Amino acid sequence: IFYDLPQGTGFCLGQLSLDQRSSTVQRTRGKIGYGLLLSKEPDGVWAYNRSQHPIFVNSPTLDVPGSRSLVVRKVMPGYSIKVFDYERSSMLRQGAESELLDGPYDPNSVRISFAKGWGPCYSRQFITSCPCWLEILLNNHR
Repeated sequence: IFYDLPQGTGFCLGQLSLDQRSSTVQRTRGKIGYGLLLSKEPDGVWAYNRSQHPIFVNSPTLDVPGSRSLVVRKVMPGYSIKVFDYERSSMLRQGAESELLDGPYDPNSVRISFAKGWGPCYSRQFITSCPCWLEILLNNHR
């Protein structure tokens, strides 16, 4: 997932229309650069931040078990994080954690915002308040 990668393969956000986008969205999309690489590994799905700006990630397997608070991890340029842990996901499905959450919940989702964070420590409380974000729905069949 990238914005500006010469001869790259993958999902290029630069190909999406910018019609009627705010200047904040346009500036943030310009910061994505080489973007991120998602890699399916035997232990889970990893995100490698290839941009020059941080990315912010959240998934059910990153959250603290039994907690109602949202955990959003900041991933600095050049670093990676396991955004989805297969073993932890299996354990969460056996529990009733989804009952603790408000609103819709997908146990196989990963939410990523580019350059701007969200959650309890930020002025943006929800990812939908970030100028450029995506939600990835994973098929948990390995």
